[in-house]
Amino acid sequence: MTEHIKSERKDHVLTLTFARPDKKNALTNVMYGALADAIVAAETDKATRVIVLRGEGDMFTAGNDVGEFADMATGAFRGERHVSRFVEAIARSTRPLVAAVQGRAVGIGTTMLLHCDFVVLAEDAQLSTPFVNLALVPEAASTLLMPLRIGYARAYEMFALGEAMDAKTALQLGIANRVVPLSKLHMEAAMVAARLARLPAGSLAATKRLMRNAEVLTAQIGAESECFAARLQTAEAREVFTAFAEKRPPDFARLAS
Repeated sequence: MTEHIKSERKDHVLTLTFARPDKKNALTNVMYGALADAIVAAETDKATRVIVLRGEGDMFTAGNDVGEFADMATGAFRGERHVSRFVEAIARSTRPLVAAVQGRAVGIGTTMLLHCDFVVLAEDAQLSTPFVNLALVPEAASTLLMPLRIGYARAYEMFALGEAMDAKTALQLGIANRVVPLSKLHMEAAMVAARLARLPAGSLAATKRLMRNAEVLTAQIGAESECFAARLQTAEAREVFTAFAEKRPPDFARLAS
């Protein structure tokens, strides 16, 4: 387990914490690998009945580490992209997944919530999916799951414009189960996890399997990943990351379509 992912198991609940608050819990390739390993291992660990995902500090996660994105766009990155392993792990997990979200949840910080079975938001939570702003495409089967959850029109607006959605709206649209004061967030998530851990695990797993077709989800993840990788190599993506490094707004108008 990497230093930036904390793992604790107590009373049959595995809590995985994004622990990089100085970098807004931006997720690195190594962190994705640790998360994937833990979630996959939980599938065969009878002592783990529920998994909780949470973040340290004042933010759930700023999403993917932009520096690593830039390395991928320029070809400097080498090796396996563990984000694909993490996304497939949460799509295939038979354990109940509980998320506790405070502050901003950017990109995959929002799309991973679509794979969680119970989502608790703090009142200050802000969900956003600014993939198009980065000249990329959404991932984690969100191009399938988000329109199913909130409707095509709202999903398109969320993906295309990348504007943040507040906790109250997310609750009304069905992305979250509960909204609580920030001071009660982790207590509420722990209470829900404990309740789930006391239920018959086989029945929970069977119910989840009937509600979510893992093969359909992973097929969509594969299609998104292929498109995502191709988008990283485009002139638009290079312009985004060059502009980021030069601390200026990207200029897409001058690029050929």
